[in-house]
Parts: sequence; C-alpha cells; structure tokens
Amino acid sequence: MNSTLSRLLQAPSVILLLIWMIVPLSMTIYFSTQRFNMLYPERSGFVGLQNYEFFWTDPSLWPAIINTLLLVGSVLVITVVLGLTISVLIDRPFKGRGIARVLLISPFFIMPTVSALIWKNMLMDPNNGLFAFLATVLGAEPIQWLQDIPLLSIIIMVSWQWTPFAVLIFMTSLQSQDREQMEAAELDGAGFWSKFFNLTLPHLARPISIVILIQMIFHLAIFAEIFVTTSGGPGVQSTNLTYLIYVQALQGFDVGVASAGGVFAIILANIVALFLIRAIGKTLTV
Repeated sequence: MNSTLSRLLQAPSVILLLIWMIVPLSMTIYFSTQRFNMLYPERSGFVGLQNYEFFWTDPSLWPAIINTLLLVGSVLVITVVLGLTISVLIDRPFKGRGIARVLLISPFFIMPTVSALIWKNMLMDPNNGLFAFLATVLGAEPIQWLQDIPLLSIIIMVSWQWTPFAVLIFMTSLQSQDREQMEAAELDGAGFWSKFFNLTLPHLARPISIVILIQMIFHLAIFAEIFVTTSGGPGVQSTNLTYLIYVQALQGFDVGVASAGGVFAIILANIVALFLIRAIGKTLTV
C-alpha cells in the first residue's frame, strides 16, 4: 500500500519530466526529417535523411566537434585541478577564511553573458584591457586574445566561471573528512602529499565524479561566451557544436538541418557521458 501511494505521489512529477523531455526531442527528430526553411515555409516537406547527410558533410562539422571536445576536456581538467588545489588550501583555518570563501565562490553566480563581456572588454581587449596594460608595463607586445588564440580564450573564461563550482563541492566534502584519521596519519609521520594522495583524494573521489559529470553536461552546450566574444571565429577556430547548430537555425534559417545537428549533438553527448561514467566508475572501484 505504501509503495503504491508513493508511486502515485511521484507520478505527476515523473510524467511532467517525461513530457518536458520527450516533446522537444520528438519535435527535433520530426523536423530533422523535414525540409523546413523559415524564409520559405511553403516549401516544407519530408526529405528523410537528407538533412543528416547535409549536416554530416558540412565542412565546419569536424572542426566544431574537435573544438567541443577540446573545450570540454580542457575546462574539466583545469577546474578539477584548480578546485582541488584551492579547496585544500582554504580548508585550513586562517584569518578571513569566511570572506575568502565568499570571494572564491562568487564568480560562479555571474551570468555567462556578463562574464564574457567582462573578459572581452575589461581584460582581453588588446587596446584598453588589463592584460594589454600589464604587457605594456612589462615591455611586451599585447596579445590579440580573441583573434590569435580564440579557443584558449574561451577555455579561460569558462574555467574562471566554473572553478568556483568545483571549489564549492570539494570544500563542502572536505568538511566531512575524518579529522581523527588525519591526525593519526600526522602522528605516524605522514607528510602533506602522503595524506593528500592516500586520504584526501580517495575521500573526494565521488565529489570529483559529480563535478565532472555535471560540468560535462553544461560545457557541451556552451554558447553565450562564444556568441558574445568571437562569434565562432576567426573562421571556425572557436566554433563548437552548439554554435554551429545556432548558425544553421538562426542565421541560415534552416530548421531541418539544425534539428539534424541537434540529434547528432544528443548522440555525441550520450557517448561522452557513457565514456566518462565508465571511466569514473573504474576509478572509484580501484
């Protein structure tokens, strides 16, 4: 009886979640088989897999896939490493630790568009940006960040915004670490690195997996930073899969090809997620 009541109470939220997921997915799959250009809606009709073929043969596709994987992989490595480092450093008591924690976490609550504008106009601008000023003071030539190294610039922006998320998760997890175990290790003569690799890192194994999976989901759909700063350029040097789909849908007005790209992005996301889940699962069982 309790089990049936529990399922009945859960049913509305489960049904709503399924509708929320299935309806957009079904519409995307449907439009991916249609010729549907928003400029010529009267010419719409069923074309089968032609949209998939067109999207697959798009010369911008493979650079976009490579950029997407480089972007996701680089940001994950940077945020996890920096998050671990910062979390361990601020886990020890010191004067002003509360203020330091708030300041470290605050970038995560800035909207991606605002963050991208700050980096573009205040930090990376080759004429008036902070980095250009520092380069001039040091006698070096200012770097054209968004022109010469656009993908690296996007990676830096996204890493800056998402490192606080990793810090927040790791910092919270460190609060539950067994202090008596750490003190016993110190009494046995264990140094910092020995305690970190044998006690702290195993304790943070599951939080690390959570950070990686959550960030992977969001980073595969990065758009605002690219749209505001580089618009996918120069050329396709900073175009990821999400921005390529945007170009097909809202610049080319081709909903059919963009929908085929959306289906392809879903498949790619599931492949990456499956790979990460298996890799993390093996790590946790070691």
